[in-house]
Amino acid sequence: MAVAFNVTGVERDGWAVLRVSGELDLMTSPVLRQRVHDVVAEGHHSLVVDLSDVFFCDSSGVGVLVAARRLIRSCQGRLRLILPDRGADDGSHVNRVLGALGVRRLFDVRPDLEAATTDEAGPLSA
Repeated sequence: MAVAFNVTGVERDGWAVLRVSGELDLMTSPVLRQRVHDVVAEGHHSLVVDLSDVFFCDSSGVGVLVAARRLIRSCQGRLRLILPDRGADDGSHVNRVLGALGVRRLFDVRPDLEAATTDEAGPLSA
């Protein structure tokens, strides 16, 4: 049974937050790409992408995250990813994929929304 893909947006403490759930793959990654572009076009340059409820991520999903990083950096903005050590049902798949591809270090990774939207905690990424 396929897991429904969903991206919802909220604002918290000056950060635009996109909560992603389901599978981030070739079919669904264009939706996230468009949402990121929409957020930036609306003038938000501080973006959190919450991937806690993503069960699967392929290379196209990783490509969207890397492109989002590039876009936000071009606006002198800030991008943070929420990637808990354990997320969805079986641990954070996205965390493992980014680590395996050697790109996790490119991102400011936080464990939860609280840490992602405050500046007191330092980034967890190397």
